[in-house]
Amino acid sequence: MPLDKLVLILICVIAAAGLTVWVGAMAAAALQMPGFAWLFVLPAALVGYIVWRVIADRITNSEDDHYDQIEK
Repeated sequence: MPLDKLVLILICVIAAAGLTVWVGAMAAAALQMPGFAWLFVLPAALVGYIVWRVIADRITNSEDDHYDQIEK
């Protein structure tokens, strides 16, 4: 496995763990104020969209894969 993919997996796992804790804390806080419960959805959706775009760009970018075909 190339080192860049391993690092990408580690970053995704750490980000997912942090995001899970953050969303859980925001959801718990939103339950205390039911009128403002939709406010935590907007930042969570924004962060999710950014993470999705970064991962999609990394997977589909052919320039990053140039060095994967070089024999070592």
